[in-house]
Amino acid sequence: MSLPRLVRAAAGILEFLETKGRPACVIGGIVVSRWGEPRATTDVDLAVLAELGDEQNVLAELLSTYPSREPNPEAFASANRITLLHLPGRIHADISLAAFPFEREVLERSTDWSLSKDLSIRTCSAEDLVIYNVAGRPGDIQDVIGIVGRQRRSLDTGADPPLGPRVRRPERRSRSAAALRRRAEEGRAPRLNLAPERP
Repeated sequence: MSLPRLVRAAAGILEFLETKGRPACVIGGIVVSRWGEPRATTDVDLAVLAELGDEQNVLAELLSTYPSREPNPEAFASANRITLLHLPGRIHADISLAAFPFEREVLERSTDWSLSKDLSIRTCSAEDLVIYNVAGRPGDIQDVIGIVGRQRRSLDTGADPPLGPRVRRPERRSRSAAALRRRAEEGRAPRLNLAPERP
């Protein structure tokens, strides 16, 4: 599926969420084309702020306009903190209901990506995209390699990736951050170790 088509679909749902006062940004394969090496993708991945206890309200707003791909979207969202939707043009969207500290920071750090005079979308940062991909599927490491290759020294690799139980103590510099920094400087593929450090 063409990138412009996906971006326009993403722009549409982002605009809808903005009218509802819901902070949101794109976090998936589309964003790889901004920060890394462009690759084929077929869907739209977003994060939208859904405070704990407010998930059903956010979901109801989304379902008022976008059909669900799940027969029981309320139960699915409650169990997984994600909702699977159909966007116009038969495009799939996976919407993460963001509430935890890292997810909130992703939304706060997000910036606008302008693709043309009349088309822009809000996306997560390169650093957060690296974290999402390292925490995701094994194949996503190729996206990380592309991001490091393109961004190199512009990546902020000093902060620890705040991934729930994988978070390091703030006074320590994680081995993963150090590894990412070295490989960003050298233009090599990062080998990130996100296992918890022993105290």
